[in-house]
Amino acid sequence: MKKQHIFFVIAGIVLAFASCKNPEVGGSSPCTTTFTDSSDSHPKAATYQNLIDHYTEKGLPGITLLIKDNNGLWIGSSGKADIENNVDMAPCTVSKVASITKMFVGTLTLMLVDEGVLDLDAKISTFLPADMVDKIANADEATLRQVMNHTSGIYDVVSDQSFYLDILNNPEQHWTQESILEHVYGKDAAFPCGTDQGYSNTNYLLISLIIEETTGKTHQALLNEKIINPLNLQNTYYFVHDALPAYTAQGYYDLYNSGNILNLTNYNTGSGNGYTGLYMDVRDLQLFIEGLFVNKVLLSDSMLNIMQTFTDVDPENGRAFGLGIYKDFLNGAPDEYGLGHRGRDLAYSADAFYFPKNGTVMAFIINYGTNGNSAVGDLFFEFRDELEAEIFN
Repeated sequence: MKKQHIFFVIAGIVLAFASCKNPEVGGSSPCTTTFTDSSDSHPKAATYQNLIDHYTEKGLPGITLLIKDNNGLWIGSSGKADIENNVDMAPCTVSKVASITKMFVGTLTLMLVDEGVLDLDAKISTFLPADMVDKIANADEATLRQVMNHTSGIYDVVSDQSFYLDILNNPEQHWTQESILEHVYGKDAAFPCGTDQGYSNTNYLLISLIIEETTGKTHQALLNEKIINPLNLQNTYYFVHDALPAYTAQGYYDLYNSGNILNLTNYNTGSGNGYTGLYMDVRDLQLFIEGLFVNKVLLSDSMLNIMQTFTDVDPENGRAFGLGIYKDFLNGAPDEYGLGHRGRDLAYSADAFYFPKNGTVMAFIINYGTNGNSAVGDLFFEFRDELEAEIFN
């Protein structure tokens, strides 16, 4: 999900609802890390640990960071998974990875293209019910490719104030694709189809519907069948379809930009509908990134090249859109970039990237939201910039 300022419009009424809901995700429990790494011997062990400690001391609740480079695998954590219950963040902590869900759904889509089930240049109107297409601006013109690389112009549901008001009225509701689309119907397109680029969560909701319409299977079942199970991702959960483990991190956000962060763990921003909802640990993020870009066991070489057909750089966010992925971290030399996806939600953030120049895999999860401006949120972007500098140092 992309950064929005809409939270400040609705902030004044959040606490009224926060005090009367029964949490679906309860307090976090400690977990036991079972995978091994070379954290003690990695030459940058102290550098990376000091980095994450610095930013939890400055105010980010909890961080887990994984780096795999030619010196081995380093995993470290800092801060709290659950502030209220004093539970430490750990490498095995599961947390919401938000829009990284789109990279999974995008990969699944390209697998189906490779199998001849889907056609990237077919209009999405050929896959979706006519009464749905008629109510979504640009849905009659956009191709599957344009939906995947955010050049469709289709209205982004996350920009809709009424959508967030509905979340606040019933924070833990289990949204369906159809109930989310009620907030898209009749809204103007962001731009004429194919003339610009603009991130839209609605694009990947529609992709989840296209997958289901063409295969006769749920997209979550296919994610398990084609990606999660083959890669043996043992700590990956697709909420709301899967129950979350007890060692899921709480999610926080400084709603009033006052320095006081609130626990917003149970505010469901549409999980399980193609654009958000995956919860993972950093180890599973690593295994997915390696499966996609390093070991190349998910897509054929030709399809992986198509995935890496990028738009121009988005001037607002400094990234270029591929098909289900970003070309990101573009502040340095032309060959110093990452392939992967960002994850941003109301109370959680994550990144998962592969850096081809030096063969580095990077993944982090932070249980703080960045879909709005806050002083604590600024720390997140400082952390990300410092981490990029270390990866290319």
